[in-house]
Amino acid sequence: MNNLTLTAPAKLNLFLHINNQREDGYHELESLFTFLDFGDELEFNLTNDNQISIIGDTNNIKTEDNLIFKAAQALLPFKQTEQGVSIGLKKCLPMGGGVGGGSSDAATTLLALNSLWQCHLDLNTLAEIGLTLGADVPVFINGKTAIAQGVGEKLNAVEIEHKWYCVVFPNVHISTAKVFTHPDLPRNTPKLTSQWFMENTSNDCEALVKKLYPEVEKTLQWLLKYGPSRMTGTGACCFVELDSEQSARRVLSELPNAWQGFIAPSHAVSLAHRQLASWLKE
Repeated sequence: MNNLTLTAPAKLNLFLHINNQREDGYHELESLFTFLDFGDELEFNLTNDNQISIIGDTNNIKTEDNLIFKAAQALLPFKQTEQGVSIGLKKCLPMGGGVGGGSSDAATTLLALNSLWQCHLDLNTLAEIGLTLGADVPVFINGKTAIAQGVGEKLNAVEIEHKWYCVVFPNVHISTAKVFTHPDLPRNTPKLTSQWFMENTSNDCEALVKKLYPEVEKTLQWLLKYGPSRMTGTGACCFVELDSEQSARRVLSELPNAWQGFIAPSHAVSLAHRQLASWLKE
């Protein structure tokens, strides 16, 4: 089979604790990642020119700077075929929104080309390659709801209840680097004990981001009408957890025109992994 279409799913950080800043500048953190059945669409078509090309919603990013291209390049030493690939991208996730769009695209590229190019790498090896592209990429390679620790590379799968989410993007683009280098960012949250509960967690980036970007605070306040609201990652996307699709649709229908949003259920296994497993069975 010479073509494959996968969804690069959104992720939510249901909480994000920053425990420490290491001497090398990286932050040690603890975060609960889950995946939503919504994301960018990537279509992979093998070609006979042995080139890597990307078409579609590239947002004028130079090819050599695109994480999709970098992910494909990273697999070149392992591919067992002379074929290249054309990758069509349909963006549905906001850039700079904290839902993992770029990292998810990169991870999905690694998963797809590992099969199409017959690289036969296991997930641990793909995750090691992914970590060179971004701290969140291994989470998407792993593809399971998990608590991430260290700099994001230590993953422990956990079982959580499936919920519906309404995710709101207040059209503010946030620099992750700006947040993580800011002197006001908390960096000393105690590590989780074996007995932890969601109500005892938070997003350590939230207070700082609200101060730097008032539109994020406005979004979180608006969502409070429907339930406890929280920011994902370093923002700007904010979310509220809901019990049903009907409840999620009602929140989305009342969304102010200045903001974008989407609804989706969470799933213990990422949509890309489920789609790939189905494709491999064909």
